[in-house]
Amino acid sequence: QVQLVESGGGLVQPGGSLRLSCVASGTISSIYRMGWFRQAPGKQRDLVATMSTGGSTVYAASVKGRFTISRDNAKNTVYLQMNSLRPEDTAVYYCNVALYGVARDYWGQGTQVTVSS
Repeated sequence: QVQLVESGGGLVQPGGSLRLSCVASGTISSIYRMGWFRQAPGKQRDLVATMSTGGSTVYAASVKGRFTISRDNAKNTVYLQMNSLRPEDTAVYYCNVALYGVARDYWGQGTQVTVSS
């Protein structure tokens, strides 16, 4: 089993910043990819950003230039620095981990990010 613990969500004004963190623990063989998805009320869960162990990144077009994903491989931790936040960034943000040789992904419990004045 793999456990993911997220932190860093909250309420922020438009234009503000937040930093999300996710620590992976448990039976971790080798992490291939870590990343973040988000789900707004009434909408599907969408990719925000991912990073492979080799450092390759993928960003949603809507967050490019504002969000930055980073990893500490030694600590099995992934971060999401979110700047210039907009009301449309409001969602529950979920940490996601994919392991080498394991067909399924793992998900965190989610952390709420609310951007509002």
